[in-house]
Amino acid sequence: MQEDAQTARLRAAFDDDRDAETFLLRLQRYGPELQESLEAVYGAQAASVFERLTDALLLGYHERPADLRRLDEARLLRPDWLQQESMLGYVAYTDRFAGTLKDVPEHLGYLKELGVTYLHLMPLLKPRDGENDGGYAVQDYRAVRPDLGTIQDLATLAQKLRGQGMSLCLDLVLNHVAQEHEWAKRAQAGEERYRKYFLMFPDRQMPDAYERTLPEVFPDFAPGNFTWDETSEQWVWTTFNRYQWDLNWANPDVLLEFVEILVYLANRGVEIFRLDAIAFIWKRLGTDCQNQPEVHVITRALRAALRIVAPAVAFKAEAIVAPADLIHYLGRGVHHGKLSDLAYHNSLMVQLWSSLASRDVRLFETALLNFPPKPVSATWGMYVRCHDDIGWAISDTDAAQTGLSGPGHRHFLSDFYSGEHPGSFARGLVFQYNPRTGDRRISGSGASLAGLEKALDEHNAYEAHLAVQRLLMMHAVVLGFGGVPLLYMGDELALLNDPDFGDTPEHAADNRWVHRPRMNWALAEQRGNPSVPAGQMYSGLRALVQARQHTPQLHASVESQVFRSPNAQVLFLARQHPIGVMLGLYNFSEHPQPFPTAAITPHFRQARDAISGTFPDLSGDTLTLPPYARLWLLSSELPSPENSA
Repeated sequence: MQEDAQTARLRAAFDDDRDAETFLLRLQRYGPELQESLEAVYGAQAASVFERLTDALLLGYHERPADLRRLDEARLLRPDWLQQESMLGYVAYTDRFAGTLKDVPEHLGYLKELGVTYLHLMPLLKPRDGENDGGYAVQDYRAVRPDLGTIQDLATLAQKLRGQGMSLCLDLVLNHVAQEHEWAKRAQAGEERYRKYFLMFPDRQMPDAYERTLPEVFPDFAPGNFTWDETSEQWVWTTFNRYQWDLNWANPDVLLEFVEILVYLANRGVEIFRLDAIAFIWKRLGTDCQNQPEVHVITRALRAALRIVAPAVAFKAEAIVAPADLIHYLGRGVHHGKLSDLAYHNSLMVQLWSSLASRDVRLFETALLNFPPKPVSATWGMYVRCHDDIGWAISDTDAAQTGLSGPGHRHFLSDFYSGEHPGSFARGLVFQYNPRTGDRRISGSGASLAGLEKALDEHNAYEAHLAVQRLLMMHAVVLGFGGVPLLYMGDELALLNDPDFGDTPEHAADNRWVHRPRMNWALAEQRGNPSVPAGQMYSGLRALVQARQHTPQLHASVESQVFRSPNAQVLFLARQHPIGVMLGLYNFSEHPQPFPTAAITPHFRQARDAISGTFPDLSGDTLTLPPYARLWLLSSELPSPENSA
C-alpha cells in the first residue's frame, strides 16, 4: 500500500527503519485521539496545530535516550505498572529531605528499605525569587532551582532512581507562570504574540463580569482574581497570587509550548507529571472557571502526545474538587480511561480525619457509597497527609444523608483540629479563615493532628501510644484501599509540627509551612528503637507496607467496596478480587469495639489477618477489635479438592 505524503515525510526523517515503525505505529494509534481533541478545542486551527505538534513530537522522539526507550517498551508490556500492590509513593521537598539533587542518592537506601517505588520531589523547577507560592510560581520550566542543582543533576538523579526501581514524579504547573517568566516579560513589553498567552484586559469591565461568579482561592493574602500590572497597563488574570499570571489555553500556542516542555522533561527521566491546578485552566464567563469540559479535552491531547514519544510517562491530576467533578479527570464517556492515570482521592483523606474526630464512620460510608466508580485502568493517589492544608470537603448532601449539618460538621472539624473543641487531642493551625463563608482550613503535620504533640508535651505515654495507633490505623486504610499510597516526608517517623516555620520570612505568612519540617535524620536513626514514637511508627508502617506487597487483592484495578458497618465506630471495606475477597476492618475509636462475626462469615469461615499474620477467632458471635485496630482479613480455608484440581 502506498504511503501518504505525511507518512512518507515522517519516515524519511529516520535512519533506522525500526525507529520509524515504532513512531509511526504510535502516531497511528494516538494520532486520531490527538486530532479529535484539537478539533474540539481549536476548531479550524486544529490541522495546522496537529502538523506543528507532529514535528515537535518527532524531534522529541529522536532525542529520547536509549534507556528511556527501553522503559517505554517495558511499560507497554505492563500497562498496569502504577496499579501494582508493590507501588508506594514518597513525597518530599528536595532541600528539606536531602539538601540538593546531588544529595538525594545518599538516602535512596532509606527509601528502598521503606519500600518506596515512586519519589515525588515537590516543586523544583526554577521559580521566581522571593515569594513564590512554595515553588508553584515557575519562571523557567527548563531549569532547576539554582540552589538545588541543574537540569543535568535532575536527569542523573532520575537515572539513579530507575536503577533502584523508583520512578520520579515532578510538578508541572499548567494554569499559570511567574510574572518573571519570559512569556510574561515579553507580554509586558507589548509583544502581541505573548499577550495572547495570557488573559489581559485594559479596564475592569471583563474582570468585574468574571468576578461575579469566581471564588477566591487565598482570600487572606490574595483577594480577587485580577491584578493591575503597571508595566503593561493591563488587568491580568491571577487566580492564585498577584505574581502568578494565568495562561490562556484557548490559544493553541500555549498547548504547543507545554507539549514541548513535557517532552523535554520526560526525556530527562521524569516518569510521572503532577498536573498542578489543572481544574482552573479553562475560563468561561458566568461560571467558577473550574472543571470546564475543555480541561478534559486538553488533558486528552497532552496524554495522546506523550504516548507517542514517551508511553512510559503517567499523568497525575491535581484536582481537589468534588467527587462528581473529580471522576472526570480520570475520564468518563468518550474520555473514559484516556486522561490522567492517577488522581488524588482527597475525599478519602478528609473522611479519615473526620471519622477520627467524630469516632463515627457513617459519614465516611455515605461519602464512599456516593463516590462514582473509576475506570479500571486508572488509579487513585491515596494519602493521610500531604504538603497542603486540609480543606473540609464535606458534601452537604452526604452530611444530610447521614443526619448531619454540612456547615455544622465542617465547623466542628475546624474547632477539633485547631484544638479549640473540648477534649481535642489535635494541635493544628487555622489556615485561610473566610468570614464570608465561615470556611476554616487546617494546617498541621499528621502526628500533631493525631495527638502526638499534645501527648508528648503533657508527658502522657498512653496518649502518645494512642496517637501512634491512630496514625497507623489511618495509614492502614490508605495502604489497604487499593490505589498508590503516598507518604509525606517524615510521616513514617511521626514528625511533629515545625515550631520555627515563621523564622523564614517568605514562610511567615503561610502557616502550611508548619507541616513542612526539615527531615530529621537523627530521628531516622532511631527508627529501629521500639521505645520511641518514631521507632513505633516506622516499624508499624513498614510492616503494613510489607503486608501490602504480598497481598495481590490490593492491585488497584479492583475498587474497594464499602459495607454499612454494624458498628458505627468501625469502617468495613471489601475488595472482591478474582483470587479471593479481602475484608478491611478499621476501628476509629480509642475503645475496644465488638464486631459481629456474622458480617464476616458469609465471605469466609476462617480468616488470616494479612497485617499481623494471626488467625482471628470467628467461632463466637463477636470479634473484639482493640483501640484503633486495623485488619486485612483473607480466607485461610484450604481449597476444596474439586476446586484445587
